[in-house]
Amino acid sequence: MTLLRDMCYPTPHELALSASTLADEHPARVALRRAGTSRGGRPLWVLSVDGRNGGGRQVLVVAGAHANEPVGGATALDLARRVIRGGGGGAGWHFLLCADPDGADLHRTPHPYSLADYHRNFFRPPGPEQPEWAPSLLAPDRLPPETLVLTGLIDELRPVLQVSLHGTDLGGSWVQLTRDVPGLAEPFGKSAAELRIPVETGASDAAGWSSPGPGIFVMPEQRNEAGAFHPEDIRLSTWYHAHRHRGTTAIVEVPMWASDLVDDPAPHPDPRGALRMLAGRLIEDAALVAGPRRGVRGAGGDAAALLRAVDWTLALIPSVAAQWTGAGASAEATTASVGSIDAFGRRLSLRAGAMLLRVLRAEGHPAAPALDRLVTGWCEEFAARFQARWVPVSTQVEHQSRTVLAAYERLADR
Repeated sequence: MTLLRDMCYPTPHELALSASTLADEHPARVALRRAGTSRGGRPLWVLSVDGRNGGGRQVLVVAGAHANEPVGGATALDLARRVIRGGGGGAGWHFLLCADPDGADLHRTPHPYSLADYHRNFFRPPGPEQPEWAPSLLAPDRLPPETLVLTGLIDELRPVLQVSLHGTDLGGSWVQLTRDVPGLAEPFGKSAAELRIPVETGASDAAGWSSPGPGIFVMPEQRNEAGAFHPEDIRLSTWYHAHRHRGTTAIVEVPMWASDLVDDPAPHPDPRGALRMLAGRLIEDAALVAGPRRGVRGAGGDAAALLRAVDWTLALIPSVAAQWTGAGASAEATTASVGSIDAFGRRLSLRAGAMLLRVLRAEGHPAAPALDRLVTGWCEEFAARFQARWVPVSTQVEHQSRTVLAAYERLADR
């Protein structure tokens, strides 16, 4: 895997500094405000460009909703600069620079050189602590402040388009929509081809969803009870909150490491057999993490947050494996979709192991060296199996920015 040379992922503090500079340079068009405070007392910053367009269309771009997906902040700044240069289509654009600054502070990989390096200081909070997912898992009176800030912004701005900027560690690019955006597949696919980013045609996150074009997936209007990857009611997420104001949400995924194996549309010769094998491996790998997890208490702070995430991830695995091997498992699938499921399973055990390893290392636990070798080996196997190649940060940003602008243009043309 190639050494990262072009740029690093900015931290929330660096994002705020860059945004402040933009506001100072363009005081008539750009404003930076603190929209709220995280659970840990960190500021939630919103950068607005042409936000005073009274009565005009508004766009809300959300970055950093997942702590381990740092590209969104860089894309948000890039989009802001493009709007300043005249690419905003006459709308007011608003950028929540980091929806989870506490999580971003705990996931410390500004310049990963390999998958192993990326996982060395990995963190992804459990679902109830993720700003966008919390409403689908918690009662309204238990929502975290980050979620309340986000839903408050949606209610304030009433955006015609909400965009959530996400990233996957290894795979391809795809877009999830709460409503179809006709015509988006063409510019999305063109951008991916020009930038040598594979299109993930069988994304496991969108299993069973309609697909109006390669890599474009539209969320079901009703809850999909057979979904292995969204067992909660996705309609309660902040993605659907924009529908209260006739808005549409687009979730734009881009890979850190690309794999050309995720866009193979050929039928898989034995999907049920493959899923049985993947389910068995997932259960076995989870047991290798659950063993050293027993007896580790964590003294609070970072350790407590990491262990909550480990336990939540491990708890998902039995139900995921059961759905892969259950009566509803598909007898027909593409090579791409089975590959996406393969990658998803590897991520679950790998992430749980990586976060547990951080706790064991900090405590000087005797099981740390063995778990370190296991996590490192899993990373190397993951990269080798999918023939991973690094996508420069600037390329990730370029593709996300193009896709966001294309989505808005097609909505504005309606």
